[in-house]
Amino acid sequence: MIAAGPPETRASLNAALQQVAQGDRLAFEEVYRRTSAKLFGVCLRILPDRTQAEEALQEAYLSVWQRAAQFDAARGTAMTWLISLTRNRAIDRLRAGGRHVAAPIEAASDVHDDKPDGLAMAEMAEDERRLAGCMGGLEARDAVFLRTAFFDGASYPELAERSGLPLATLKSRIRRALLKLRDCLA
Repeated sequence: MIAAGPPETRASLNAALQQVAQGDRLAFEEVYRRTSAKLFGVCLRILPDRTQAEEALQEAYLSVWQRAAQFDAARGTAMTWLISLTRNRAIDRLRAGGRHVAAPIEAASDVHDDKPDGLAMAEMAEDERRLAGCMGGLEARDAVFLRTAFFDGASYPELAERSGLPLATLKSRIRRALLKLRDCLA
């Protein structure tokens, strides 16, 4: 890390941090005043959400207050130690934000699913099989009339025109086919 400021400034920050280790609140206030802008920038680079960055900075300063005695001026400057501590807090917060807390398995029954359940699907398959069997029992032409009218959406006049049958005859054939279908399915 690049040391911030001239040597006398670095030395005074080192001394202030050592005073914080002794529980000096005024020294802590000075450390905060002199470093908070830079450390907030560190948080913002890691956590683009401002609220998260502010909370990480608060956690970092709490750690500074609690762990200032661990600072060793022989190993580096106060600013280097503060940046490292702040960076670690921000990374911890970033990692913690990625965690997904799963609900207990018992809550799975409360999840709404629009798809039919296995039993309903089996019943629908059975209904389709029965319908296909009953449709196969009709005269081929009548089955085509029913499929075209009810599944393809063709109107009776359209069907009459396509088949060349009078409209009344077509309606009678479809009605008789529907009655046979109903009896077969019952």
